[in-house]
Amino acid sequence: MDGCCEPLCDGAAHVQAVIFDLDGTLLDTEKVTRSVLKELLEKYGKVIDRENEDKKLGMPQLEGAIAVIKDYDLPLSPQQFIDEISPIYRERWPKAKPLPGANRLMKHLQKHGVPFALASNSKKANVDFKISYHQELISPITWIFGIVLMGKTMSHGVFLSKGWKEQFLVILGGDQVKSGKPSPDLFLEAAKRMGVDAAHCLVIEDSLVGVRAANAAGMKVVAVPSQSEADYASFADSVLHSLLEFQPELWDLPPFKDWVDCALPIEPIYASGLFSNGFLSDAEDDEPSAFPDQVWGLYFGWANLSMNGISKVLVGIGRGHSACTAKRKIHLMKEKHTAEAWI
Repeated sequence: MDGCCEPLCDGAAHVQAVIFDLDGTLLDTEKVTRSVLKELLEKYGKVIDRENEDKKLGMPQLEGAIAVIKDYDLPLSPQQFIDEISPIYRERWPKAKPLPGANRLMKHLQKHGVPFALASNSKKANVDFKISYHQELISPITWIFGIVLMGKTMSHGVFLSKGWKEQFLVILGGDQVKSGKPSPDLFLEAAKRMGVDAAHCLVIEDSLVGVRAANAAGMKVVAVPSQSEADYASFADSVLHSLLEFQPELWDLPPFKDWVDCALPIEPIYASGLFSNGFLSDAEDDEPSAFPDQVWGLYFGWANLSMNGISKVLVGIGRGHSACTAKRKIHLMKEKHTAEAWI
């Protein structure tokens, strides 16, 4: 998997530190956000516009509230909107899970002494709340190579004593700088607190707002978008489908050494849906139980199918080829079944 255009990476400065965004980059909170917004809008007789909401990804809280009120003609002030939706967010955020490759990359950087920071447009208190529920596994479960569906994982992982919060050298929220993204203030402040020159920082972002902020800060940036890559190609130095594709050596960082032949052991991925005739009907895109947007490709391992118990499976996750839909197609092959696998 090569997610980088070589000409862009050839001129990369020596990277000495990494700055992560949080929502949609490390944590799959954006499905939770859309799910909550959908419920609130239904209360006022409105229907969520998914495409329009994707354009708001990464916006500061107040700016996002003003945009939603205007777009849906809600009878609320920005503060009333925030006061109504915030308690629901805090109730749902603990359900958000790390995105594929997040724990792996942070553990790798920590192992090799590469400092990394967290810089989010969310308020600092909300950032702390979101990451307080997450700890890093000592290692991926080496016998699990894929996806756990509709049930509990078979693994019993041992956790490190420190959680995500203790791993970051610097954690910044949008309320700690003069202006949030797309202003460069957050990234420049993170670099300053780490004691690293901006030119030697690599930003990892999912939103166009964040990518533009990294550009303005004079930093290299890797985009891991949940939507069309076309919007990012002109602004990011590299565009990936997921953090599992990240290649540290392209940025003068130590390479991963965790591949087993041609397979990459990963932590379990949780989702639910209806399995029938070899296909899994994924949950609605805005539901927290759906596959993360960054999950695609070919996986093999074990799945917990409620009707059949634990089965060895090969899972192909791709997009439908119809011009009318971009909904994912999930093909699941059980052991002893034969069918054509595809991505």
